[in-house]
Formats: sequence, structure tokens, C-alpha cells
Amino acid sequence: MIEINNLTKVYPARTHPVTALDGVDLSVAAGEVYGVVGRSGAGKSTLIRCVNLLERPTSGTVSVAGRELTALSGRQLRAERRRIGMVFQHFNLLSSRSARENVELPLEIGGSLTRRERRARADELLDVVGLADRAEAHPAQLSGGQKQRVGIARALAADPHVLLSDEATSALDPETTRSVLRLLKEVNERLGVTVLLITHEMDVVKAVCDSAALMREGRIVESGTISDLLTRERSELARELFQLGPAPEPAGSESGSESESAPTTVLDVTFHGDSTAQPLISQLARTYSVDVTILGAAIETVNGQTVGRMRIGLPGRFEDNVVQVGFLRERGLNVETVVPETVTPEAAGPETGAPGNAAADSLQEVAS
Repeated sequence: MIEINNLTKVYPARTHPVTALDGVDLSVAAGEVYGVVGRSGAGKSTLIRCVNLLERPTSGTVSVAGRELTALSGRQLRAERRRIGMVFQHFNLLSSRSARENVELPLEIGGSLTRRERRARADELLDVVGLADRAEAHPAQLSGGQKQRVGIARALAADPHVLLSDEATSALDPETTRSVLRLLKEVNERLGVTVLLITHEMDVVKAVCDSAALMREGRIVESGTISDLLTRERSELARELFQLGPAPEPAGSESGSESESAPTTVLDVTFHGDSTAQPLISQLARTYSVDVTILGAAIETVNGQTVGRMRIGLPGRFEDNVVQVGFLRERGLNVETVVPETVTPEAAGPETGAPGNAAADSLQEVAS
């Protein structure tokens, strides 16, 4: 539905140009909810504004529903934009208009419907977003969540095939955020609208997204379906979805001497699908007569699917636990060796698959 290829956006400046997008590639399938996450300044808002060409990219192409928008003339582009709805962070409602009249606005601009038809369409959409009884209310009489619902109804007025959401919940309280996210998911499922949203909140990704991408410094550094990300080793997005705390310090790290205590292999184990209901850790302990220490655990519902992650400790070094790790992986679990930030990937050895300090820094960026 949305295809972005090698997209760049450079803003001129007095000293030197600012590159907001640097060769972005992104593919959003029809009918899915796709989230783009990243810290402030990563380029998320520029990206979403380039999708409907509110910002014209410096180079690259944007195609929506098979039409290359970057190749269209002004008149053709305006026609295509009517099929791309947009929900803004700060609602952008006209204070002089009622909720119904705000929803009617894009239909008035389109000019293809009569006044009665516009009113009927607006009332239909206000009913969809749960505001049928507030059609005559003005923005000053509405709560933040109600204003955003009006904004969503307005974005749907022209029957779009794509809905863009620019930090639509960041100005709302947690309960209202959950309500608006449920509405976006309902709109996606009921009307078949493809939703591309940007956010800095991982809870948004957990609640509604089928796929996600992580942006940093104008680039996509990781992307995929949520199910793929959760089972991908060293996935930064998966680590942010399941925060189990910092990695434990290596024994004896303060003195730099060899530890007098026995070494421990620390593993992060991700459960998904049928494995979430299986007692696999207890089976591991019984099968190999090994003491398993549970260091942390989290269970989340991610887009309607129950997924869990557990941090466990096994006695001995990694090479002593290869068979045990294989036992877990053979049962469909994603297993990663946890290496503390004080240990370099080289020191940890290639078998650990550790992300190292660069990945830890990037996680801090996403969380900020």
C-alpha cells in the first residue's frame, strides 16, 4: 500500500544543510497498522509528512496504492491526497465549527457531495468514533480524547485507503490514549484502512501495531513484523518492548580480578505462541538437573498476542550450557546470552551473540 524508496529530505541552513531523512526505505502492506518509533529528532515527523507530500522530499520516491505521488502534478497530487487521511497531535480543529462541521470540512473542499450528503456522512463517522451525541458541540466543549476522535472522523471523511497518525496520542492521558488506540485498531479492522503512525511510546506499538520500524538520525535501523522482531536475536525493538532491567555486572568486575564465586550464564528467553503456556523452564531444570535462577520476567499482550520474556541464570560458563540452550531453542524459544555493558563483544566471544555497548546506547536513545 505504501512504498518508500531511498527517500531523502535535506533542509537548507545558514551554516550547513540538515539531513532529516537519509535514504529511507519502507514498505507498508495493505490493511496493516505500521508504527515508526524513535527519539525526538530521528526524522519521524518529516517521514510521515513526506508520505502525503506535505513535505516534498529532496530525492527518492513515495507510492501509495500503486500511484507514485512524487511524480504527480499539483492537480493530480491534490486528488490523491483526498484518499490519505491524517490525524494530528494537537487535533487542529476549527474552534468556530461544531464537531459535525469539522468533519464536513474535507467534504466541502472536495465539492462532490450536497450539504445533506455531507451532513449524513459526518453523522455516520461521528457515530463510528462514539460521538454521535456530541455532533453540535464545539472544540472548547470537548475533552482532549473527544477532540482526537473528531480528528479521526474528519480524517476518514473522504473514505481514505491510508490513515496517517502523527503522534496522535502524545498529548493525551494514559486512559484516553488507550481509548483512542482501540478506536484506531477498530477503524483499521472495520474499514480496512491501512494505518501508518509515528510515536515515541512503546506502549502504542504493543497495543495496535502489526509491524514496526526504528528510526535514528534519519535512517531506518530496524524493521519487520512484530512477531518477527520478537523472535529476532539482538532486536533493539524487542528489548524495548520487554525491559528486564540492566544486565548484571560480571563477577569480580569492580576489582578486575578473577571472581571467587562460580561463573553464571545469563540468558534472555522469549516465549511466544503455544510456548507461553508450556512449563519449559521447569522441564529444563528437571531434564538436566540444573538449578535455574529467575532474574527477571515480563509478560505482555502485543497486538492481541501473549508474549513473555524471562531472564534466567544457569550455573557455569556459556560453553558449559550449550546443550541446555539448544534444548530451549529446539522448542521454539528465542534465546540470547546477556553480556553486561562492561564486557566488550570481543571479550564475550562470538558465540554469545551479544549486542555490545552500541546497542545499549541505542536502547537508551529510544527510551528517552
